[in-house]
Amino acid sequence: MLTMNDDLEGALENYLKLMAKEEYFEAHEVLEEAWHPLRLSDHPLKNLVKGLINGAVSFEHLKRNKKDAGRKALRVMESYERYKGLCSHEIDYASLFKEACEKIEALKSAHSEVF
Repeated sequence: MLTMNDDLEGALENYLKLMAKEEYFEAHEVLEEAWHPLRLSDHPLKNLVKGLINGAVSFEHLKRNKKDAGRKALRVMESYERYKGLCSHEIDYASLFKEACEKIEALKSAHSEVF
């Protein structure tokens, strides 16, 4: 079983709460803080965490509805798309990772005009 920092568990919980409230920028920030120590490691889940961060950023682009928001959201979502399959592996906090991936997928469906 793959393991991670206990800090990540709390960050994932907060990420999900913030995503539910459509506070995408804040969700990205809370998860990025937990990801920061992992970014230089060889940990196999660092890319999944980064993908979830980028998923939140995609919806922040759409929420702000700035010029080229859809194109920017698609570009940023690529990181999530590459690593979302890791959500189905046996990992620590698997239910939190799966819930986070399900949230991103639901938001993608809600924005089918972009995704």
